[in-house]
Amino acid sequence: MIIPYDALGNLQVETLNNLIKEYLFTQVEDGSFSEMNDQQIAAMIAQCKHALKVGELLVEYSEEDESISIRHKHNIINSQ
Repeated sequence: MIIPYDALGNLQVETLNNLIKEYLFTQVEDGSFSEMNDQQIAAMIAQCKHALKVGELLVEYSEEDESISIRHKHNIINSQ
């Protein structure tokens, strides 16, 4: 189930940021994420928030395993 962008406003900021950080960890394969400073991470979080707002990234809730994750729109469309 796709969570509408407007519903993300009901989350605490820290919760949304942690969800985005989890998404970012999955996107960096070489471990370079841990070498970034707080300012760089904040910029990446802001980019993800914008991508969520414009619909490039989507928040998906899986009823099957009761998990939530951020996925690229194309990955969701291709898996359905």
